[in-house]
Amino acid sequence: MKHKFLLILLLVLCGGWAHAQKADKNTPAPPDTIQIKGLIIIKGKNDKGRNSYKFYNDTTYARQKLKKNLQTKWFVFDVGFNNYIDRSDYNGASIINYYPNNNMYYNGAPAMQQVNKSYDYSAVGLATFAPREASEPLTPSEFKLITGKSINFNIWLFQQRLNLTKHKLNLLYALGLEMNNYRYARSITYLPGYPTQIIRDSVEFSKNKLFAEYISIPVMLNFNSNPARPGRAFQASFGVSGGYLLKSRTKQVSEERGKVRKTDDFNLNKWRFGLTSELGYGPVKLYANFALTALHDYGLQQYPFSIGIRLNGF
Repeated sequence: MKHKFLLILLLVLCGGWAHAQKADKNTPAPPDTIQIKGLIIIKGKNDKGRNSYKFYNDTTYARQKLKKNLQTKWFVFDVGFNNYIDRSDYNGASIINYYPNNNMYYNGAPAMQQVNKSYDYSAVGLATFAPREASEPLTPSEFKLITGKSINFNIWLFQQRLNLTKHKLNLLYALGLEMNNYRYARSITYLPGYPTQIIRDSVEFSKNKLFAEYISIPVMLNFNSNPARPGRAFQASFGVSGGYLLKSRTKQVSEERGKVRKTDDFNLNKWRFGLTSELGYGPVKLYANFALTALHDYGLQQYPFSIGIRLNGF
């Protein structure tokens, strides 16, 4: 009797397994699901049989993150534009000392000959930035930038957010590199060395830019309206930033001289201190930086600022 019961049970199980296998063949395969941290991507088919993708935020993942008071993102990128507010006194003595007249010499040779040693400047007859006559003072237009080509690109190696109050008020700080390009619209030329000199050039440049790279640490207070659902959260941050100049160079391109690169500190301020902020909703963020220290150490009083889009890291 016992053997008959075991035989009947075995036949029932085999029949159920065969039915299940048949049902699986008639049932369409479930859509592909990919999860990248808190982002869920579901791949399926639309009415026309083409691939379709749907994106969802994993609220469970977000709630698990809320159990951690310290959250880290790696490799956050900024892409934006540079410009500056010019508060220089172009009639002041410091400006005249900064931009000497044509009779000044640079390291024992005429200043105009130091721009590019492979080019003969003797026939160019360059004028310097010192006023040639009292009726021709310097103007801010000499340092006008092409804003659309003055690119700001930043790489934040890491960015951390420390919970202060219910994950809605946080301390946000980062470490990274700020790379600033200042593309000049006028034909000016920086001469390396001390004291730094800038001359009004007679050559028409197709590219004329100053590049400055800083290692920076921003520290901000961050407000997050909905920590559990970051995709629907409004965020605002405001604070200060400090940086140190790592390198600077100029690059000029013209038909007469070709491509000329010069590396020097160009009288740029070694230390940089300013205000920084970001504003966003969900994954879309805007950033803005404003320097409280001038771009140059002496002479010019130009205060750079940048604005652009911030791309979330990993």
